[in-house]
Amino acid sequence: MKFGTKVIHAGISPDPSTGAIMTPIYQTSTYVQEAPGKHRGYEYSRSQNPTREVLERNLAFLENGKYGLCFSSGMAAIDTILKLLKPGDEVISSSDLYGGTYRIFTNIYAGLGVRFNFVDMSDPGIVASQINHKTKLIWIETPSNPILKVIDIRKVCDIAQHHHIPVAVDNTFATPCLQLPLELGADIVVHSLTKYLGGHSDVIMGAIVVKDEELAKQLYIIQNACGAVPGPQDVFLVLHGLKTLELRMQKHCSNARAIANALAQSEVVENVYWPGFKDSPGYAVARTQMTDFGGMVSFTLKKDSTDNAFRVLENFKLISLAESLGGVESLCGHPASMSHASIPPEERESMGIKDSMIRLSMGIEDPEDLLEDLGQALSCLK
Repeated sequence: MKFGTKVIHAGISPDPSTGAIMTPIYQTSTYVQEAPGKHRGYEYSRSQNPTREVLERNLAFLENGKYGLCFSSGMAAIDTILKLLKPGDEVISSSDLYGGTYRIFTNIYAGLGVRFNFVDMSDPGIVASQINHKTKLIWIETPSNPILKVIDIRKVCDIAQHHHIPVAVDNTFATPCLQLPLELGADIVVHSLTKYLGGHSDVIMGAIVVKDEELAKQLYIIQNACGAVPGPQDVFLVLHGLKTLELRMQKHCSNARAIANALAQSEVVENVYWPGFKDSPGYAVARTQMTDFGGMVSFTLKKDSTDNAFRVLENFKLISLAESLGGVESLCGHPASMSHASIPPEERESMGIKDSMIRLSMGIEDPEDLLEDLGQALSCLK
């Protein structure tokens, strides 16, 4: 089954009682039992919900996994993975990653005795050099947020498998439409469904997909015990949004390509971060593990300052200044003061996140309108 068919049909069937083509919203907290312990597979909606199960099956199919689990947010999904660790364990992580992930690593789990080693994973040799007997997880985010570095998933996973270390990949930016980490050797895929998979800026949700049954059981125990599960109406919104994922990603990618090329020609722009440029450090790897280069573009200004970044951001008219990404509408943001504000300035600087950096999430609008808006926004610096 091809991807465009999977998003609509995989793991999804018409409602058996009515024939409804759309998955019903089972807005219930509990289920009647015929006798104590004798039920129809559902006891309590924290543990199981028919609407949620459909989405979990669909996501598993999309990632070529076997088991999907949904959560109330992407951070709740990440938190669940980290709960597999214990004090004294070590994690090797991408140095360039989402600020919320960095925050939960350093502000929460480091205080519980887990050590995090942030390295430049664009060189797999650096990953290998950091492994020791305490390393219990390798965390990859590719393309990364906001520098859009591309990490060779297969090479890192080959190293990890040699040492019997599980690898988790945050696939939020690429989506299973463009990249399949489990096929490249990863053990865990995590998503913020809030972004491209939901796609309409109307829901907060996260997900995990795995292939291994025992690992799935461990994650389910945490999901059920800790209870960070989404409600059925939010699940319905993601199921609804997923049906157009392939079509949307084609437009996100083509719009990002147009914007990246325009930025590369601008006299006020210093650097453009987009893995589709042939001279981009991650281009060759992206060509092998992705089917396109995604809908995200970041750039820095020649006059590097927060004030100049703010001037541009406030000058956009069509592209909206807002947190998040991956919706049908184009968004702009300032990583240093928004998505990555929780990272200390000196560490942001070492990651390459300058004060003038602007991150763009390209929506599915007409590219001519987006290019016009970009041009007039940058004109304030000429």
